[in-house]
Amino acid sequence: MGANLGVTSVFGQKVVEPDSRPAIRSGFASVKRRSASQSSVTAVSMMVLDVIAVMAALYLALHLDLGQARGNWVSLQQARAGGPALLVELGYLAWFITALLVLSWHDGLYGRLQTQSILHEQRRTVQACLNAGLLLCGGMYMTHDANISRAVVVSLVCLTTAFLCLLRGLWRYSSHRDFEKGLGTRNVLILGSSHVGDAVRQQILKHRRLGRIFKGFVDLPGDVSAHIDSGDVIGDLFQLRPLIRQHFIDEIIIAGSCSTSQVVELVEMARDLDVEILAIPGLYEDMAPEAPIFYLGDFPVMAIHRRDDKALACLLKRVIDTVLSLLLLLFLAPLFLVIGIAIKLTSPGPAFYVSDRIGKKGRVFRLWKFRTMKVDADRMKAFLASSNERDGILFKIKNDPRVTPLGRFLRKFSLDELPQLFNVLWGDMSLVGPRPPLANEVARYELQHYRRLEVLPGLTGLWQVRARHDPSFDQYVALDIAYVENWNFWMDLKILVRTAEVVLRGTGS
Repeated sequence: MGANLGVTSVFGQKVVEPDSRPAIRSGFASVKRRSASQSSVTAVSMMVLDVIAVMAALYLALHLDLGQARGNWVSLQQARAGGPALLVELGYLAWFITALLVLSWHDGLYGRLQTQSILHEQRRTVQACLNAGLLLCGGMYMTHDANISRAVVVSLVCLTTAFLCLLRGLWRYSSHRDFEKGLGTRNVLILGSSHVGDAVRQQILKHRRLGRIFKGFVDLPGDVSAHIDSGDVIGDLFQLRPLIRQHFIDEIIIAGSCSTSQVVELVEMARDLDVEILAIPGLYEDMAPEAPIFYLGDFPVMAIHRRDDKALACLLKRVIDTVLSLLLLLFLAPLFLVIGIAIKLTSPGPAFYVSDRIGKKGRVFRLWKFRTMKVDADRMKAFLASSNERDGILFKIKNDPRVTPLGRFLRKFSLDELPQLFNVLWGDMSLVGPRPPLANEVARYELQHYRRLEVLPGLTGLWQVRARHDPSFDQYVALDIAYVENWNFWMDLKILVRTAEVVLRGTGS
């Protein structure tokens, strides 16, 4: 793909003529400046944990008996007495914490941890802690402070180092475990199926810690891809937009030669579809020299466009889901026991019904419900297809013969859905979101329907409180997509309140 594109580009849109090229460069520069700002949720979370670790280390340092006379713990006694001495010691603590955070930031410890080896990360952590300790000692020397126990200072630095090394190891282990489950991973398309693109794919497959899942290559004109399995090339640039939707792509890596105008157009599409774009330096012209470079395995890459994924809001939503689901499970435990016993006494079979469902980005998970049907209900579904009262993909019968008498009562008050609180606690679902579909339903989806799978499925959602008895599948999808595109905490709160009303009225099905 060269610089002379003609009238239209591969995306089917008009390209500015060569005499307007300076305007393209100017606009592209502003895109690159905006893309330089990354989501800081991970950094802020780790900073908070680091501060907590320092406070824990200080507490232990002040209370450990290091073989010194109690009279040497002058600083602790002065701190308890308050006054100016307390302010001085708080100043030293603030200085140590600030130095530690700044040094850790400078060493990349709040950046992309998964792109570094664990030994490299641990070495940098020790280095940052020791340097912060030296700065603390330097500050004490410059102020001629002889009241603070040096043993406490040494203990503080050593304990902080140990705590932070342990903390980062646990953080990495937790991330890797989530990646193995398919949680928090990024689906990646590689733009260009040449030798470079294949090498990038090998890095993704080799380094699972990167948290990326290779979804396929997108061909660029002129690519030499004879050595690549044809099954890995899933399309070309004409098909890029539907491919992004269909495969829930989070990230596009440019591994082929592109011109500036082509990349500008690609960025516009990425902004519209909320996708990030990375590129290997040197593969297209006008690469911003000031853009930060990080490593994807062994490959240097730089960000051209960063998604605005509301990461902080999503983190808060996850915290709320975890806390509320845990509290509800504890509060409702007696009710769970009663319902489980009642199901076992009134019909043969297990108390719970477990079904494979499709979650965020097409991930399969096991959904839990109280069993409300006969044990052979799934086999009977085919014989009842002609009685379906819903349009299109959905299946619903008002007086379903498969439902047990107790199951009808549980459905009326939506009590059969309560075990999904475990799914919320485990991170498979959220309290509010689109309902998780079956695999055979997703197999019949059209392209626009995949939009509802871009977020975690919910225990309840907009459709449940607005059009629960509407048979239209189009209305069902429209409300789910409206939720995905307009989500906020106020909307979640209103849906939860409306859901409580539905449950109390017994208007479920």
